[in-house]
Amino acid sequence: MFDRFVFEDPQFFWLLLLLPLVLAWYVWKRNRQTAELRISSIRGFEAKSGFIGKLRPILFVLRLLVLALVITALARPRTVDVSSRTSSNFGIDIVMAIDVSASMLARDLDPNRLEATKQVAADFVRNRPGDRIGLVVYAGESFTQTPITSDKSIVLSSLEAIEYNKVLENGTAIGMGLATAVNRLKDSEAESKVIILLTDGMNNAGFIDPKIASELAAEFGIKTYTVGVGSNGTALSPINILPNGNFQYGRVPVEIDEVLMKEIADMTGGKYFRATDNESLEAIYEEIDSLEKTEIEEFRYYNYQEKFRPLILLAGLLLLIEVLLRFTIFRSFV
Repeated sequence: MFDRFVFEDPQFFWLLLLLPLVLAWYVWKRNRQTAELRISSIRGFEAKSGFIGKLRPILFVLRLLVLALVITALARPRTVDVSSRTSSNFGIDIVMAIDVSASMLARDLDPNRLEATKQVAADFVRNRPGDRIGLVVYAGESFTQTPITSDKSIVLSSLEAIEYNKVLENGTAIGMGLATAVNRLKDSEAESKVIILLTDGMNNAGFIDPKIASELAAEFGIKTYTVGVGSNGTALSPINILPNGNFQYGRVPVEIDEVLMKEIADMTGGKYFRATDNESLEAIYEEIDSLEKTEIEEFRYYNYQEKFRPLILLAGLLLLIEVLLRFTIFRSFV
């Protein structure tokens, strides 16, 4: 409640510093107005002091309260309700093409390449409120996991559902993954169209050459950022499927066709990145996020409710009470 309470003219609160001065003046004046009579004995004047007389300072207290309320009212207290609406004038359509081949289960990233990619990609999606995002997955073939949409909850749910799928033909069809992503974006009317192509291997499957897919992307004005995932040297990767259906892991050389990935990025005006661990993968997505900025306009609407009127009414009521008391109950003490 109080976080919405503001004062339009808080400089009037400096007037509150006058109240201690008024109090000091009242005490000094009261002492000066008290008459003294010195006599040898007051036996003949013995009488109990009146209770009402002791309450007379309440009039001054009421006057101070009136002044404090008036000063607070001058500061114009009010509450404000703020509502906002964002509008994206230059939205970006983004398709993330993610390799889901068996090698993405390698454990050189924590817990493995695929899960680490999903976690970082989810953060990337959350940081793009003004853009439309789609998902393409590929192994030996490719398909659209989610068409481009502005509904981030759908994208995040689809991203979470991505897993190694034995239904897909094994292999790494980089060209098909890129071509499918291009197909999702070619008819987009967005100011900027971007593909983030992630893989951990070499193009060894599919019937579309990656360079042809790159030419298509360039023709449609689609910028492609390529990301190679995998540590240097060897990685603990699936090498066989055991009778119980689980993978058998072994040390396998990490082979990423970095030359091809750089060519794809260069042909489309993008950039190639290499992620050897979780931290570098996060840094890559953060850099892509900074490179592809969406201009977002935020409109804020303020609803003010003035609160000084109750203070003025209360001050008037206290002043009326003070006047009535002064000319009724305390009139004999004037």
